[in-house]
Amino acid sequence: MQFRQQALSKLQSPEEIDLPVRFARPQGWLVLTVTVVVMIASAVWAVTGTVSSTVAAPGILTYAQGSYVLQSPVAGQVTAVLAEEGERVSADAPLLKVRTARGDTVVRTIAAGRLTALVAAIGSVVTTGADVAAVERVKNADDPLMAMLYVPAERGSTVPVGAAVDLTVQSVAAQRYGVLRGRVQAVGRTAQTRQRITAFLGSGQLGEEFSRQGQPVSVLVRLERSGASKSGYAWSTSQGPPYAVESMTLATGSVHLAEQRPIDWLLP
Repeated sequence: MQFRQQALSKLQSPEEIDLPVRFARPQGWLVLTVTVVVMIASAVWAVTGTVSSTVAAPGILTYAQGSYVLQSPVAGQVTAVLAEEGERVSADAPLLKVRTARGDTVVRTIAAGRLTALVAAIGSVVTTGADVAAVERVKNADDPLMAMLYVPAERGSTVPVGAAVDLTVQSVAAQRYGVLRGRVQAVGRTAQTRQRITAFLGSGQLGEEFSRQGQPVSVLVRLERSGASKSGYAWSTSQGPPYAVESMTLATGSVHLAEQRPIDWLLP
């Protein structure tokens, strides 16, 4: 009781009523001011600012029609090779001469294009249905080169048609000549199996490589043309490499996705 009375008497003492009360130190006001300013700036940036992101994916330079794998219709021994890799061939052009039990048979192309791979050689034995060649479908010499990217399936839906793409080409030193410019022309609707990739590119090795991390979504990229470069395509540098780029060259694409406002991440 004695302590309680002393406390009450101290509160009722008029001697301390006029003493000033310090609510915050100057340092505290400074911290509070900075915090409020940062919060206001963050809110403004969340509403008016934009954030861009990219999706990286492996790919290859090719043509829109892709390639096809030519298989031997007969079994026998190759006695003559009638074409060379890299050569443009017409439809129904002779590629190989095979000696069978019933006589010599000529293996011919199905559609016109460029012979990108020739597996069979003179003296080799082929079986019915064995892969003997791969032909890239090219109708005209001036058909534009494209790029096919294989984007992870979970990111495929985020890639919009028309998005800008930067391509690092394996045969071109990017630090010196820059990256190849392009735009997304089409996005596949379904995931690509290894077999479908192989059928389009005409290479089982590429089919296995591009599907190693799961079934991807194919993204067709139209390369931007430029008359100022030796390759005929636009690069991030003024002229690009002093030589042409070839189809079936590996590349890595960086797809620029649509810009978003940070506040969109918080809204449903």
